[in-house]
Amino acid sequence: MVLLTWIAEVAHEPLVLEPADRRAEWETNTWWLSAEGEDRRSLSVSAVVAAFERTASAIQVRVRELGHPGVATFYVWHDKQAGQLRCSTGSVPADDLPFGGAYALSDRLGPVIEGFLAASEAGRADPEAVPLLVWAFSVGAVSP
Repeated sequence: MVLLTWIAEVAHEPLVLEPADRRAEWETNTWWLSAEGEDRRSLSVSAVVAAFERTASAIQVRVRELGHPGVATFYVWHDKQAGQLRCSTGSVPADDLPFGGAYALSDRLGPVIEGFLAASEAGRADPEAVPLLVWAFSVGAVSP
């Protein structure tokens, strides 16, 4: 499988939205995605961004169909140390994501993907670079 296929599959994986059990959310709703060998060279920022945007929209539809009444966020970041893109969905607002350290929200996914693809080409990036850049997309219920 290639990265774009894996991103699309995230939209159909099990989804747990339980604000009282954030651990269950994290364990069920967090995905580690990498690009292997030739995939890296064939990927474009725009194709990866579009795949994540489609996945975020599909998750938004699922969350609303489930009738989840509260806030929920789908978010993507580049784990520099692991050399992976990661994504998750949680019952948290974008400004309260469950990271143990500093992070900066980006309203554009492109910079997150650019960092991943650049690091893939050059080898592992410096994991100490802070803050972690995160793209967040609201998938929760729309306020009346």
